[in-house]
Amino acid sequence: MFTPTPANRRQFLRGLGVSLALPTMTSLLKSTGFAAETAALATTAAGSPLRMAFLYIPNGVNVAEWRPCGEGTEFTFNHTMEPLNELQSHVQVFTGFEHKNGWAGPDGAGDHARANATILTGSRPKKTSGSDIHVGVSVDQFAAQQIGHLTRFPSLELSCDGVRSSGSCDSGYSCAYQFNLSWRTPTTPVAPESNPRLVFERLFGAGEGAERTASYHQRLERQRSLLDFVMDDAARINHQLGRTDRYKLDEYLTGVRELERRIEAAERFGDLPDPGVSAPAGIPGGYRDHIRLMADMMVLAFQTDSTRVGTFLMAHDGSNRSFNDIGVTDGHHALSHHQSDPEKLAKIAKIDHFYMEQFAYFLKRMQETKEADGKSLLENSMIVYASGLSDGNRHNHDDLPVIVAGHGGGRMTPGRHVKFRDKTPMTNLYVRMLQELGVNADHFGDSTGKLEIL
Repeated sequence: MFTPTPANRRQFLRGLGVSLALPTMTSLLKSTGFAAETAALATTAAGSPLRMAFLYIPNGVNVAEWRPCGEGTEFTFNHTMEPLNELQSHVQVFTGFEHKNGWAGPDGAGDHARANATILTGSRPKKTSGSDIHVGVSVDQFAAQQIGHLTRFPSLELSCDGVRSSGSCDSGYSCAYQFNLSWRTPTTPVAPESNPRLVFERLFGAGEGAERTASYHQRLERQRSLLDFVMDDAARINHQLGRTDRYKLDEYLTGVRELERRIEAAERFGDLPDPGVSAPAGIPGGYRDHIRLMADMMVLAFQTDSTRVGTFLMAHDGSNRSFNDIGVTDGHHALSHHQSDPEKLAKIAKIDHFYMEQFAYFLKRMQETKEADGKSLLENSMIVYASGLSDGNRHNHDDLPVIVAGHGGGRMTPGRHVKFRDKTPMTNLYVRMLQELGVNADHFGDSTGKLEIL
């Protein structure tokens, strides 16, 4: 059994090439020393981990169908946000955020690249399609650099797109700007992973890459589950648990196995590739299934405190994906240039609603997952859902569609619509979130201070 250290307080179930982190359970708090190690850094007042995540949707929204009716606590969702009706007390809708570095200025066209590049950095990307890319450190990586040592992985980057880090994608801007949300340094993006199998093996694999690959092949050849490799450890630890935690362990292991089955159903069994090699077959055929599978990965990563920082690029800005399963055969980007055409706006509203359904799915999974302090993952998290454009037809970088979900461990006041009277840098929100994590940050990107309302 894994022995916790100050930098890694979690219990693990181990097997050949497998390291399955367990969620926090009351029965194990004393034995792991978890309760004694609470601190202000990335924890709640009760000592539970405090998480931060960012989910991105492309091409702006149908603003008229997006914006809620009413302000403060007296508001109702418009059509787009109807999937959040059951979660209204857990979310805040913000109207009036801006990324001023997204506007064209002297750089001209390229609003989709700038939308992606500025959303988490608040910095202006250098217009280049060469190797001399430069933007800024993203807020998730700024946090990961200060709290990443607390967890197995400093951060988790997910996507439903392929990875492109070179070439020209939008009016002379490098593809690196458009296909990445996370930037470790101003010149180094953190490539997201879009293949569910690779994310699963990263979260639950152990040892060097060769050992993880050997474990995967062994499981494949014997048609065995990852859980088969850790059941001896699971049986041993089960004797240390109270009745409630035994149920919690069984529920957790069942969830891992269900996730594994869904990945197996989506992939054509083949070699597990080395990092950097093109993604293998295994991406679910349906976009909805792909999003939800990746969302469940993030839930498990947070549940096991494998990381406290995550990003999810559901699609890059400028994406021209069609949505046949909801009756929209036109490309999303093409529709976003609607020129006030009612038919096109109606189709955009359908797409916006589709994305909101996936966001609601993720939040419900977070709310259903309970922690040792009795709170849910959602209550102990700060989740930002946003696009880098508001009206895609006008390529506006103000009045951005932004939702902040979760309670931040009791530090946030959800259940309201906040409408700013003046344009407000979105980076002011990031300064506040970083400070709630215990990270030293008085300024970030183009911020003018910290957001007082949250």
